[in-house]
Amino acid sequence: MKTTDKQLLAVDLGASSGRVMLGRFDGKKISVEELHRFSNDPVTLGGTMYWDFLRLFHEIRQGLLKSKKYGKVDSISVDTWGVDFGLLDEGGYLLENPVHYRDSRVNGMLEKSFALLDADRFYQITGTQFMEINTVFQLLYLAQNRRELLDRADCMLLMPDLFHYFLCGEKSCEYSIASTTQLLDARRKTWSKEVLKALGLPEKILQPVIPSGTPLSPLRPDIAGELGVDPMLVVAGAGHDTQCAMAAVPTQEKDFIFISCGTWSLFGTELPEPVITQDSRRLNIANEGGAGGRISFLKNIIGLWLVQESRRQWMREGKEYSFGELEKLAAEEAPFRSLIDPDAPEFVPAGDMPERIREFCRRTGQPVPETPGQIVRCIDESLALKYRLTLDEIRECTGKDYPVIHMVGGGTQSGLLCRFTADACARPVCAGPVEATVYGNLALQLMAAGEIGGLSELRSIVAASEPVKRYEPENADAWAQAAGRYRENIGKWERMGK
Repeated sequence: MKTTDKQLLAVDLGASSGRVMLGRFDGKKISVEELHRFSNDPVTLGGTMYWDFLRLFHEIRQGLLKSKKYGKVDSISVDTWGVDFGLLDEGGYLLENPVHYRDSRVNGMLEKSFALLDADRFYQITGTQFMEINTVFQLLYLAQNRRELLDRADCMLLMPDLFHYFLCGEKSCEYSIASTTQLLDARRKTWSKEVLKALGLPEKILQPVIPSGTPLSPLRPDIAGELGVDPMLVVAGAGHDTQCAMAAVPTQEKDFIFISCGTWSLFGTELPEPVITQDSRRLNIANEGGAGGRISFLKNIIGLWLVQESRRQWMREGKEYSFGELEKLAAEEAPFRSLIDPDAPEFVPAGDMPERIREFCRRTGQPVPETPGQIVRCIDESLALKYRLTLDEIRECTGKDYPVIHMVGGGTQSGLLCRFTADACARPVCAGPVEATVYGNLALQLMAAGEIGGLSELRSIVAASEPVKRYEPENADAWAQAAGRYRENIGKWERMGK
């Protein structure tokens, strides 16, 4: 490991906000400083929900401007949510703003795909959790409803790769973000010709898959010149934010459970090879690509989106609550009064989340949560119990036990959710770092530069950079009884929804 000081920029774009973060590496620790924060607000136009790509790119440029006073920056890398993309024509021009994964165009596309490709075969190839938001179903919609747009497209770039292209001019497709598409052969780590052919999707728009941590090109001269910044190197680190966070889990354990908790909760473990079996298919568990060619064997669970969207509704009603206030109100409410399935389809779109939660409880014969405290308590308990079910599913598929849960990301700021998770899973929860995605983004740039030798060293550096907080289970027996009831109810609720 080298000891020269390095300065790097991590652009971390989430579903509701983005940041440009400055990282410094002294050879032993990484320190981070926020340079620029901004909201990420989708725009609905003509009935379609878009990402405001032009504004997001402008905000990245603002972050570059603010970095000038800190001196030379060596490199920059962008990570984002998964599955979404932009289409470029032959001249490299964006054909339209990328469409938001919550847009209704994907409704029904999952079932339509099964008429073209057997679901079991589909999973055997890709090893991916079936979710209608996945790239493959967005492309299938275009193939069946907007074929002219696909015909005009010369190239599809997933969101982090799209930002990298406009920063440095190089088209690429990084492994971790490619694995979110459900177009990748999980074992071969290349695009599946079988899936593309069966669904009638054009192979020509896909770029070759490159490893996580690949150096690209320097910042475009026109951008560097206009902003007056150094032509820093653009690095394709781990474009999928989950895999940045996964790389930064501060542990040296070979077998560990992680929860990357933010708008979504990504719950899983790290494996050397994909697990694609009848059990993993039945349980709908994904094999996503990560740094070092590792596999994240995980499930996507709707996470703090439920609290975020509830808070937005209360703000629309003129009630301003901080997240801390909501957590305090939830802690004062009675336990296990009302529970939901966080992944029920009605909770995916934006809108009046508290009313949807109340309606779910009415429909399932439970007490209806009325107050903000009761709503947030219902969400947090339901998430913790869903984590418990997912832990049991992961253990069933891998045959391994996991004595500790590592929770990283913004959700670790909720002490209530961390405590509930420890109780529900009957295991200690090691919470932190909050900025795991940023640490992973920066550290993978350092790996690309030869400053860090591998994942083990990377995780040791993250562990030295920020302390974690440990939560011990305190009420595991009551939660075990609640988990048993919850497991039975989940099956009942799923049958009611069909």
